[in-house]
Amino acid sequence: MQTLAITQQQRNQFHDEGYLILEGVIPPDLLAMMREECSYFLGYMDASLDAAGTKVSFGTHRDKRYFICNQYRLSSRMWQFIFSPLMAEVTQAALGPNTFLCFEQWVVKGADKGMQFAWHQDSGYLVHGNAPVPGYTPYAKPYLTCWCPVDDVNEANGTVYILPHSRAGTSHKIFEHTREPGVNDLLGYRGDDPGIPVNVPAGSVVAFSSYTFHRSGSNTTPRMRRVYVAHYSSEPIYGLNGKIRDLAVPFVKDGRLVYDHASDTAEQFGPIPKRDFLGKEIGN
Repeated sequence: MQTLAITQQQRNQFHDEGYLILEGVIPPDLLAMMREECSYFLGYMDASLDAAGTKVSFGTHRDKRYFICNQYRLSSRMWQFIFSPLMAEVTQAALGPNTFLCFEQWVVKGADKGMQFAWHQDSGYLVHGNAPVPGYTPYAKPYLTCWCPVDDVNEANGTVYILPHSRAGTSHKIFEHTREPGVNDLLGYRGDDPGIPVNVPAGSVVAFSSYTFHRSGSNTTPRMRRVYVAHYSSEPIYGLNGKIRDLAVPFVKDGRLVYDHASDTAEQFGPIPKRDFLGKEIGN
């Protein structure tokens, strides 16, 4: 399994500006596997939407934009990438010697009509994504987003744009976010800085802090734009009543890869309650 040497300059950029870019680092065999798995998951999601008699569910709009969240255990292979030595090195460079998988999702933009995604901080969804609950303080520490395209990405097909900490004042701050009418997205930045477009080949890893503002444009090309996004934290993230908020799967402990595929179950590491493809609860 491939590992890589992340330079001190790249580590400094992450901690100073909130992101680092590793071009083409996912090995070809893993990249091919991820493309196959993405096709399966899109089929599952379309079937779920059809069964529910809808084209819209949370952030998913059929044929336009898909968010398929926390379903990796339905695949017999995705864990080989999520918990690989490659990702162990990336997560430790950003978070330190202890890391957990806390959320994961496929984010796919449909051909010709893939929707844009508004400026936001991922932590904004934890802090401002739901109505306040008396006595509950949402998790506000920064965690890590690893944005991994399985297609070449550019400004034409809806790549991600990054707003560095030094241009947005985000190194230690979560800004107020509000819902955008009609699309269910949160918007946290209304300035005129266009950000930095990330034009990279398939198999790259774009790692950024959950405090970093980012957005993505529409897909105007005749092909889908497929991205796998894994989120990691330095400690478990808990929600209401002390339950795991989404996932808290142990990955690296004291600098050593400790993930155990045999013991990786929802009962131990979330999500609790389990949810189907449309995000509906299916049991405790």
